[in-house]
Amino acid sequence: MRTQVAIIGAGPGGLFLAHLLRHAGIAATVLERRDRSYVESRVRAGVLEQVTMDVLAELALDGRLRAQGLVHDGVNLVSGGKMFRIDLAARSGGRHVVVYGQQEVMHDLFEAAAAENMSVIFDATDVALHDVGGRPFVTWRKEGREERVDCDFIAGCDGFHGVSRNAIPEGVRKEFERVYPFGWLGILADVPPAHRELIYANHDRGFALASMRSKSRSRYYVQCGLDEKVEDWPDERFWDEVTLRLGPAADVTRGPSFEKGITPLRSFVAEPMRHGKLFLLGDAAHIVPPTGAKGLNLAVSDAVMLSEALADFYRTGNAGDLDGYSARALGRVWRAERFSCWFTGLTHRFPQADAFARKIQVAELAYLRQSEALQAAFSENYVGLPLDLGAPHG
Repeated sequence: MRTQVAIIGAGPGGLFLAHLLRHAGIAATVLERRDRSYVESRVRAGVLEQVTMDVLAELALDGRLRAQGLVHDGVNLVSGGKMFRIDLAARSGGRHVVVYGQQEVMHDLFEAAAAENMSVIFDATDVALHDVGGRPFVTWRKEGREERVDCDFIAGCDGFHGVSRNAIPEGVRKEFERVYPFGWLGILADVPPAHRELIYANHDRGFALASMRSKSRSRYYVQCGLDEKVEDWPDERFWDEVTLRLGPAADVTRGPSFEKGITPLRSFVAEPMRHGKLFLLGDAAHIVPPTGAKGLNLAVSDAVMLSEALADFYRTGNAGDLDGYSARALGRVWRAERFSCWFTGLTHRFPQADAFARKIQVAELAYLRQSEALQAAFSENYVGLPLDLGAPHG
């Protein structure tokens, strides 16, 4: 078997890249170690930046998004029990975000891939990358047989625990990481949202978030310890805690949860995002804490940048954009990491923080509430920075 681009992983980065390459007339084969139902059912963030919405529109895959997505022109923060709103549209030149769950995005991508007979191979186990610096090929096992695809390039979109990143030698690869001393306990419930827009709360007892998946399905989170277990949080305790942290401005409707889990938080970046004929995208190269919902959107911007570089290479034979892919992508990645790290620090309680640190946190929230300039910077980052920012120095 031969293809132009072998894509490892059928998550957001892999599927968006496959569709963009097909749109450019470039052949691709996607290898996924799980089945479609597993990949599609994974619950992740649901806040889409303008870049992501534009790509779905370009691919003519935004029909359900336009019909079902919830447009948010603002976002709310709670500090000291009082809520204030940041007008994203007014502070960012009319831009906004749309709440549309990653599960829905993946459903749209998979449906279109099936309709177009795109080459997506599920249940591909023991995937291995070979000769990434020369004539690359990928092997895997399916139904007891070893398979192989030869290719011009490999796109590693297989997540933090995938095989792609480790194909870059340790002497070449640099990794930067921050592990946070807490997690998010999240639930899904078929109850109306607490507010028409998201609410991020900073409380003495820790962070809380009121989000939604639709007008009748809500997603809530509370900060919790890494040593806590889901069993420690029956529904009644969770509703009591999230209602307390969100405060009286949030109209919380209680109901039975049908999904509950704890997510640890980390910031992570691997550099470079290209080695030989191998390119990393999405969680294979970078992880952001979910505060600000940048993970899916960064994977999409990676896919846009790589697809543009590959299209230029196959059209002109010029490899300049491919050579510049890592620096271009990392320019946006590090700025998203900065915002996610800052926003996490602003809204969460850190176990070792002293009273002085708490006062600084409260003061910064007060400044954000009062300063149009800071709100403009917040909004610019929240709705999504431009694709091209240049690589950070240092």
